[in-house]
Amino acid sequence: MKGTYIGELEELILLTVGILYKQAYGVAVMDEIERQTGRSLNISAVHAVLKRLEEKGLVTSQMSDPTQERGGRRKRIFFLTATGKRELEEANALRNQLFNQIPKVALQFKLA
Repeated sequence: MKGTYIGELEELILLTVGILYKQAYGVAVMDEIERQTGRSLNISAVHAVLKRLEEKGLVTSQMSDPTQERGGRRKRIFFLTATGKRELEEANALRNQLFNQIPKVALQFKLA
């Protein structure tokens, strides 16, 4: 995985796959991101990122059983892999490490 970086949208979708464990399919991921962040995404973009994350080995997927609510159609459910979990942990650690280096004085603001 060294030398492979994920972008902000990939990280956001990867986090959401983890949040939605066993319920992470395209539309659910899109809806959860909008609910959590207020950010509206196109379903095609979500599917493209999920495919890219699967190609990178950060998620895996399997087809669900057919459901009546979907007219007998199945959903592709995504799950974090060990590599995906590690990538999220590394991204979180790096962000925290960088944030913690900001001098306290740099974060103090006076009201205008």
